Amino acid sequence: MPKKFVFVIVSVLALAGAAFFWARGNQPEVVSTPAVLNLPATPTFTPALVPETIPIEDSPLKDSIIAAGDYLVRQQLVNGELSYQVDFMTGERSYTPSDIRLIAGAGSLFTVCRVSGDTKYCEAGDRALDHYLEKLISDPQNFTGTCLYTNGGCPLGGVALTVDAIYKRWQASGGFILEDRNLLTTAMDMGYFIVSMRKPDGSFYHSFDPHLKGAVNVDYFAAYFPGESLYALLELHEMTGNEFWLEQAYEVNDFMITQPVTEDHWHSYAFAMFAHLDKLNKAEQDYAVKIAETVVEGQVRSLNKTNTSISTATKIESLAALAQAFYLSGGEYTWLDREISAFITFVRARQLPDNDCNFEFSNEIVLSYEGGIFNSCEDPSIRVDGVQHWINGVTAYLEYQSMIGAR
Repeated sequence: MPKKFVFVIVSVLALAGAAFFWARGNQPEVVSTPAVLNLPATPTFTPALVPETIPIEDSPLKDSIIAAGDYLVRQQLVNGELSYQVDFMTGERSYTPSDIRLIAGAGSLFTVCRVSGDTKYCEAGDRALDHYLEKLISDPQNFTGTCLYTNGGCPLGGVALTVDAIYKRWQASGGFILEDRNLLTTAMDMGYFIVSMRKPDGSFYHSFDPHLKGAVNVDYFAAYFPGESLYALLELHEMTGNEFWLEQAYEVNDFMITQPVTEDHWHSYAFAMFAHLDKLNKAEQDYAVKIAETVVEGQVRSLNKTNTSISTATKIESLAALAQAFYLSGGEYTWLDREISAFITFVRARQLPDNDCNFEFSNEIVLSYEGGIFNSCEDPSIRVDGVQHWINGVTAYLEYQSMIGAR
């Protein structure tokens, strides 16, 4: 064979090999979720566990929670869908809704039901939950458990907040049956999905694409998803009594307290739940204190009138939950009282018909939107997450007040 011909063949093969390896290097990384071993059995009946809740005394703040619930009910559509966002000055609703925020809004209706003792809020919550649960998907051949499908994928936070909504319903009613669903089975299947999204280092993948054979999106990240998932694992433990979920939660928490501190109100809720089970250890208390300090250090900026009530309401949640955790763990907690009160005063001034913007309202606006929490003077709109953060944050604060009042 002529040397020139051999050289041509070798060159072609070399180019083909280079093209192959270049193509492999430029393909997106595909990672399937791992199989979850040693899963607890899915229940075929509702267990006889009774939720433990903290009673709340009547007060203007309790009335504020109920008024926010009235807003959600009044705005709810007949099919159960909740109002995502509305400009109360113009009635404009042309916003792209977030199913994650809406499922959290459904959960807050159950909190209002529990606080008020009025079943109309549970009935509204059931309508909303039934509507959003239609977005759940399962595919045992390609991924573990059940996920909430929205915007082309299964975000981890959507799964965690669905578990949270089921937990809040259980707190309010003590039951799990909704139409033909056993919600405990649904919650556990979503818990399996959460566990399957864990990485070997203790962190999480944050989104999963269930199409074709299914793969995680390694580039997707949302700051609150780990805290939401940790809290959901603890809620599953409380609903089932199964230690599997608590073991998972401790492993996740051990990783999270090695990470940089943020204003993570969901991690704060988890610390409160850990403290209800057992006192926080020193490493956990130190990390929790850093979360509280981070929230407090930004107070001056947070209370600027240009800021939104949504982010400020999450600060109420974080500090109120941490105050519970510190109290139950024998730590110092009273230093948070003034800070929580400042944030509550700020957000409460944005609950219609009250406002700190000198808006003038017609009777029609008040009748339609009373109880809603609007964003800011520059953004006169009410969004579902602002309302649900207020409901949950003030409830956590009033529970804390009841705890220390019963000393």
